[in-house]
Amino acid sequence: MKSFPDGFLWGTATAAYQIEGAAAEDGRGASIWDAFSKTPGRVFKGHTGDVACDHYHRWEEDVALLKQMGVGCYRFSISWSRILPSGSGEVNEEGIAFYNKLIDALLAAGIQPWVTLYHWDLPLALQIEEDGLLNRSIVERFVEYARVCFERFGDRVKHWITLNEPMCSCSLGHGVGVHAPGRKSELEPYIAGHNLLLAHAHIVDLYRREFQDTQKGVIGITNNCDWREPLTDDPKDIEAAQRGLEFFLGWFADPVYFGKYPDRMLAAIGDKLPKFTDEEVKLLKGSSDFFGLNHYTTMLTSEPDPEHQVEGVIVRGNGGVYGDQNVTLSRDPNWEQTDMGWNIVPWGCRKLLEWIAERYDNPPIYITENGCAMPDEDDRETALNDERRVTFLSGYIGACHEAIEKGVNLKGYMCWSFMDNFEWAFGYGKRFGLHWVDFQTGERQPKASAKWFGQLAKSNVMPE
Repeated sequence: MKSFPDGFLWGTATAAYQIEGAAAEDGRGASIWDAFSKTPGRVFKGHTGDVACDHYHRWEEDVALLKQMGVGCYRFSISWSRILPSGSGEVNEEGIAFYNKLIDALLAAGIQPWVTLYHWDLPLALQIEEDGLLNRSIVERFVEYARVCFERFGDRVKHWITLNEPMCSCSLGHGVGVHAPGRKSELEPYIAGHNLLLAHAHIVDLYRREFQDTQKGVIGITNNCDWREPLTDDPKDIEAAQRGLEFFLGWFADPVYFGKYPDRMLAAIGDKLPKFTDEEVKLLKGSSDFFGLNHYTTMLTSEPDPEHQVEGVIVRGNGGVYGDQNVTLSRDPNWEQTDMGWNIVPWGCRKLLEWIAERYDNPPIYITENGCAMPDEDDRETALNDERRVTFLSGYIGACHEAIEKGVNLKGYMCWSFMDNFEWAFGYGKRFGLHWVDFQTGERQPKASAKWFGQLAKSNVMPE
């Protein structure tokens, strides 16, 4: 029996644009994802988040499902555009009222709210009028928005996440252009990333100076990373894997823990990275009370060798942040894959947790996302009997248990996602949820994985 430490936190997660809907109701302003999803050819079959899971209207039903599962926390994001429709200025009280109702209901159900301030849905006005993440003014806009959230919700919210996966915001939104705002550039990801790091640091500084002592909460950032396993024991491949991890995770984690960009990044592309001032270094270093981690898959990594073709090579992007890593990524053909084409490698999760613990002095870690999309889940019966997802979760959570036994300070695990939802550029074509959603009627039903995960959350022991 795999039992977890007392107080280990089990939860599940969502993001505002992916579930809320009500995109033009009660004063909500447009976000970059509203514009992006309505641009022809950007999202699978032209899907949008206009309705999504209709969580804005069905939040009571959703909280009841969370309570039924027995989870200890629920991670959700706030729609900036619902709070400040223009990104700045006048507060939308109807948006405040919605989140107040949700937070109060979660607490009444015994569920801790974990709130992400930014999960990719920048107010469209800031993109149009101020060039979004590329303008240094975005730091002040983030701080203004965060202040409203701390003032209105911080008396009850004790766990804050500033940014979700800034690596994706930058590389997918400003590098290869497959996410909003849909830009393609070799340099923009580094500019956007620098400004996001500064926004994070200033938000944390605000919280610690004005709110943390009285509200007694914690604040951090969530980064994402796939494990990079060396293809061989050749020192060049080992170095390539380390370089890949520093570009992927170290890009945003190193400044938070060390006050600077990773050495291998600086050596490879130092001329492309903006510089931190001494004051910015002081704000950044130590600016997270915990290590938030989203993890999904593993890739084999090797030093590029034009004379030796590695079977199954996957080309990532067209230059920019992907090409700058100068690594070749491949996979073991025996690895099973999810419906996203992501390799299922539980031991990669354990190795990544151990790498984080060693590099960052074993901070308290919370896995804030881990999960899978499985094929043929548009079929209701296939989805409800999702034994492959149960197997996936059992493997990855088992790897988490192994990491804890090895001394990793892992404090919690949140499954992505609470329910099937709008999966960004994949629209409604990929399903990650523990709960089935009929996107025509809005009906929800727990899958086998929801029942399995609920047993785990209630007992703190892995079900057989």
